[in-house]
Amino acid sequence: MSTSASTASAAVATAASGTAPAAGSTAPAAAASTAAAELLAQLSSVVQRPKRADAARNYDALVAAARDIFARDGSGASLEEIARSAGVGIGTLYRNFPTRDELIEAVYVEEVQSLVLAAQATETLPSDKALGAWLERFLEYVGTKRALLEGLNNRESTVFAQCRSVMYGSGEPVLQRAQTAGAVRGDVSISDVVRLISGVAGVVVDDDAQRDRLIGLAMDGLRPVG
Repeated sequence: MSTSASTASAAVATAASGTAPAAGSTAPAAAASTAAAELLAQLSSVVQRPKRADAARNYDALVAAARDIFARDGSGASLEEIARSAGVGIGTLYRNFPTRDELIEAVYVEEVQSLVLAAQATETLPSDKALGAWLERFLEYVGTKRALLEGLNNRESTVFAQCRSVMYGSGEPVLQRAQTAGAVRGDVSISDVVRLISGVAGVVVDDDAQRDRLIGLAMDGLRPVG
């Protein structure tokens, strides 16, 4: 269920432009679109994506290739391989990302953009299903984030700090909908949910089936008692 760099970046441009929702959209969906646009606008100021069309395509291709290769080989993966996979020269990579940290940060921003879009997409789902759908995408994000952090030299990265705020902001309305519907206990915060699911996702397991069971148990713990 991964979202490519070009798809998310295009969605950022659309949402940030304030494009009106399609006819027939519900009021909550329109409100979600506005909230998503605000969060995506915050992210668009974090990294500088080129404005020229051909340069933007190269940038998006590099971020998409880096995401896949970092996920497979870790964030210490060969930058030359990333450039080859993106179909550009190593010089183009360094013009866009002079340091490895800047490339890692761009991939991380892309992941958080995808979380915002995933939260927006849950507006079409019943309240009791929406949180689970967002958390599915969040689990992908957790795995990618861990791989990226391994190779990040600047552990005090302001980009990561800004993205964390946006990530929480994207999940909060989804959680509130579930709480209003009575599907999740009312004393739970988005910070609680994020830490709970992140912790379970990081546990060493025998296989994917066991991880799924553990995630299910964690989700059961969010439901109201009685």
